[in-house]
Amino acid sequence: MRYALIIAGGSGTRLWPMSRDTAPKQLLPFIGGKTLVEISTRRLEGLVPAAQRYLCAADKQEAMIRRVLPELGPEQYLGEPCGRDTLNAVGFSAALLARHDPEAVIAVFTADHIIEPVESFLKIVEAGYRIVEQQPDTLVTFGIAPTHAATGYGYLQLGNPAAGGAHTVKEFKEKPDAATALRYFQAGADHYLWNSGMFVWRASTLLDCIRRYCPENYAGIQKIAAAKGTPNYRSTLNTIYPTLPRISVDFAVMEPASRDPLVKVVAVPMPLQWLDVGAWTSFAQTCPQDQHQNALGAATTLLINSTGNLLVSSDPNHLIAAIGCKNLMVIHTPEATLICPADQAESVKAAQKTAAERFGGRYT
Repeated sequence: MRYALIIAGGSGTRLWPMSRDTAPKQLLPFIGGKTLVEISTRRLEGLVPAAQRYLCAADKQEAMIRRVLPELGPEQYLGEPCGRDTLNAVGFSAALLARHDPEAVIAVFTADHIIEPVESFLKIVEAGYRIVEQQPDTLVTFGIAPTHAATGYGYLQLGNPAAGGAHTVKEFKEKPDAATALRYFQAGADHYLWNSGMFVWRASTLLDCIRRYCPENYAGIQKIAAAKGTPNYRSTLNTIYPTLPRISVDFAVMEPASRDPLVKVVAVPMPLQWLDVGAWTSFAQTCPQDQHQNALGAATTLLINSTGNLLVSSDPNHLIAAIGCKNLMVIHTPEATLICPADQAESVKAAQKTAAERFGGRYT
């Protein structure tokens, strides 16, 4: 049976100070008044029935997420006691679904993407399902044509054409350095695509890869899954999950799988409007702009001789005024205000960490 899984456990530190421990980015209603987790879930309507859509996120966020997604059934929220990166999130979820349905085919999505048009997106994911159903030893990823030499995304080196409009993946390169990313970008989308972070696989195939590549993670995940439905489940989860080695599914599975003769990795191109809302520079692309390329994520602004700025406020009554400013990001919240050149947006994560170290949890 087909399932959809949304991973919504990210902390969103690159969107600090608006994204906080108590209100992470996926729960902020800052995309046209909607949250990212709501947008990601509604986008799946028509793909699989609502009862076959699952969401993996932090235990502490369950009440907040259920307020946004009241349709989630009791077993459809897969809570993590702490974040241990994406390998453990998808592996833990796959193990639980495999106990329920050994033939489960799972499409994995993340809760921080804006994708248009939705109709085309659904058709492409449908093709991914069909590939895995026909070739159970296949891991499908979806590739996005690069628009610049990004170092924050993984890259898929495309090989020969495969069934279902896919291409074999010759190499999966996670987050290359600047020179390598530029080389990939200049080679063109016929040779390299960004890894979108969306996948389709059989639960059993993914779990077998984890068993062979990351046996310590596999052993822990299986102990947790075996306890599901017993009185010991919660204590087993809380004891074992925090000890699982922290690693992404990209490094742990996709890179070695692309070299493994026992499994096939294919990429399905996704020629759509795709935006990973992971930093303020990408969030700016979701905002209306004035005639001077200022992105306005604040209700009340005053700009004089200013161009290329991003102004964001969580308070609709708070005025942000900018005079003679160029290419700045100004992010206002009641607790903290960030002012940063747009070309230093990648430093926001480090700033959040420093604030946590210096002030404790007060501003994080």
